[in-house]
Amino acid sequence: MIRLAMFDVDFTITKKETLMQFFKYMIHKDKKNLRFLPRAIFSGVMYGVGVYDEKRVKEAFLKFIDGIDEKDLAILVKDFYKDVLSNILYDDAIKMMRDLKKQGYKIYLISASPEFYLNEFYQYKEVDKIIGTKFKFKDKKFIREMDGCNCKGEEKVKRLMEELKKDNIEVDFKDSYMFSDSLSDKPLLDLVGHPYLINFKKQNDIEILKWK
Repeated sequence: MIRLAMFDVDFTITKKETLMQFFKYMIHKDKKNLRFLPRAIFSGVMYGVGVYDEKRVKEAFLKFIDGIDEKDLAILVKDFYKDVLSNILYDDAIKMMRDLKKQGYKIYLISASPEFYLNEFYQYKEVDKIIGTKFKFKDKKFIREMDGCNCKGEEKVKRLMEELKKDNIEVDFKDSYMFSDSLSDKPLLDLVGHPYLINFKKQNDIEILKWK
């Protein structure tokens, strides 16, 4: 039986929302990608008024990499990690990962962000497993179609349990940790004996940690 230390990603271990940072990075790489900005704004508005769900928003938003070759995307996300992601991490989050890893915990990152770039966090030797929102590839090219559900809320618990079953792992959840910036992760926070909210602005029964 193992003990887990689970971390959300956006605004939990990173200071910024990663998918928007990825879009900004693509604009920086090629200003022609600005043509996708109206689509991004429109998708956000449709989500805000309840017309689009988060799955549809992400599928629409990712038009800027639609059809990219799988190998080219792999190169791109490595550069994105090096130039952006690695520079927007909370030092306190990395310290917590390392401290808990030394205590024998398995480190899992569980996020609604796309797994195709989150996988770059495997560059941290402390990270044992990354679970994110999956997207499909057809004929080795990226397509804007989510593979399964958006990895958020109860879906995170479902995906976690699937991975644990696949790896034949039993977990001591009473002595496990979950760190998140949002109560959308309450299903995971309720699952563990050591739940923490990161930089949460409202008073809550769950202990709040201030990370920088």
